Amino acid sequence: MIQWKKEVSLLMALVLFAAFLMPIQARAISSSSSLIVLYLDNKQAFVNEDQVELESPATIIKDKTFVPAKFIGDSLGFPVTWDNAARTITMQPPGYNIVLSSDLKKAYINGEEVPFDSVAAIVKGKLLVKLTWVADYMGAKYTYYHDSRKVEIIYVPKPEGIYDNGTNNSNPVAKFTTHKEKYRLGETVKYIDLCYDPDAEGIAKYEWTGKQDAFFKPGSYPVSLKVYDRHGHVSKVFTKNVIVENIPLVSEAEYPVYHNEIGSFYKLSWDTLTSHFYNLPMLPKEATDVTGRKLLVSDSPEEFTEPGILYQDMINGKGRLYADHINGTKNKVTFAIMATNTTDKPVTVKTTNKGEVWPSVYANLIGSEASVDFLLGNTYNEKLTIPPHDTLVYRQLPDFYPGQGVNLFYDLETSGEVQFSFLAADELSNTTLSESKLLGFTGHVRGSFDVSEVNWNIDASSFTTASKLVIGDGKTDPFVDGYDVMRKENVKNGGNYGVVYKIHADKPRKMAIMLLARGGVFKGPIKINGEIQSIPYSGVITAFDGMQILHRTTGTEKSLDIEFTPPAGSAFPVDLIFYPLADLD
Repeated sequence: MIQWKKEVSLLMALVLFAAFLMPIQARAISSSSSLIVLYLDNKQAFVNEDQVELESPATIIKDKTFVPAKFIGDSLGFPVTWDNAARTITMQPPGYNIVLSSDLKKAYINGEEVPFDSVAAIVKGKLLVKLTWVADYMGAKYTYYHDSRKVEIIYVPKPEGIYDNGTNNSNPVAKFTTHKEKYRLGETVKYIDLCYDPDAEGIAKYEWTGKQDAFFKPGSYPVSLKVYDRHGHVSKVFTKNVIVENIPLVSEAEYPVYHNEIGSFYKLSWDTLTSHFYNLPMLPKEATDVTGRKLLVSDSPEEFTEPGILYQDMINGKGRLYADHINGTKNKVTFAIMATNTTDKPVTVKTTNKGEVWPSVYANLIGSEASVDFLLGNTYNEKLTIPPHDTLVYRQLPDFYPGQGVNLFYDLETSGEVQFSFLAADELSNTTLSESKLLGFTGHVRGSFDVSEVNWNIDASSFTTASKLVIGDGKTDPFVDGYDVMRKENVKNGGNYGVVYKIHADKPRKMAIMLLARGGVFKGPIKINGEIQSIPYSGVITAFDGMQILHRTTGTEKSLDIEFTPPAGSAFPVDLIFYPLADLD
């Protein structure tokens, strides 16, 4: 058995040795090569413009790319040799001595042992090395293209002894190229980083001049780069001209629509805004008011100056409670929603959805966060049973101080008639509600509304020019009608606060969806295909300042669904802009 193992080991060594001596092609590979292309599990490869055939192809092992050792050594210009006596393979990239022992399954880098399997593999008698491992030693750049299973390695040989800084440490070298020689107007320029540090310390800092993602006028644009190593040594300036032809692709105004990240906000000049995104045609919609859930809105007095009942009405069945108030007194107060059973039988109140936020002085923040909580649509099954002719606290928030505000949503279902009272009090007791007075109307929204949801069905499959939907203008988006039982007057829900918009489209075309604030300061969430996005991520948007990119469709989706509710503290109207996208070459 021992003799058999020796013979197998010797055979493996001979196979490896033969593999190393066997020429890849009759033509030698230049050690100054700058572009190497391999294909996974394919023996065809390219070194610059020369096609070669490998003895062993590149392959994937445990999710890592491995490449032929001898080929990659020849192509990158470092020795790869077989020591028959020691039965080891030695690789010598600049500054390193790497020894691989296939018999012992060990690897040594400058004398330090590393796991063999982490850096090399033997496949059908051929030595393969991990690409990321060997390329890092050489400062080579590599890219894997999943669709074509192509590995592309870009390498520039490192010059030796560049000591312009008067030390024993080399200056780094700045160098880059672009993926094309010429570009169209508005075409993205892809910059390929070829910088390196001869001491293999890496680049610590990049300084670009003239670099742009795209150019929108024809011409020749010099782009320069200067780099620093970690010691502060600086390279010479490298400059390359980007040639832009007078062939339009996208305009400067359109470019962010195609390329900016989802969720990003970008500013626009007034001229660009008015010429491209303001006077847009309306996207046709089929609007349906959804009834069946009574909406109570308590927003007046929005800033109360004394304790009392802010609003009060009955719900029997499905309902939604919406409150938005600021403490305008000089003392801390308690805000509560009281539930009174006016019937002769016990009544159960079940909460099915809610949006709550603790008291804060930031009106935009509390409106946005309560809306986020509500649009998440978490499942609740909270129940409160109220005895006949009794009053219980449905919700009580922590005390809030002068200047602080609250914003609340609750979807609920009652098994009988219940009177809900929005109450601000110094403290709560069994007699607080009965002893509290009704507070007067001060001009903000207050009332009961049959409509708590608006459905818009839109055709987003066939439009060809940028179009918009307007939310909250009271014209193309009418405010829902209601009744203020405390004043006994018909009212409108100006801003449609507490109303949920559900916008649906079948088979939407390829497009971008953006939001433009028009009425003033805006901060709030929107839900698109089940994902919540904050507008903006931080801070607020002001009117006509710019747009936030909310979503892009590919043209292959079965449907598009948008959910939105006007956040308290924000001004309306806002525009949802639907921008058709072309297929760019």
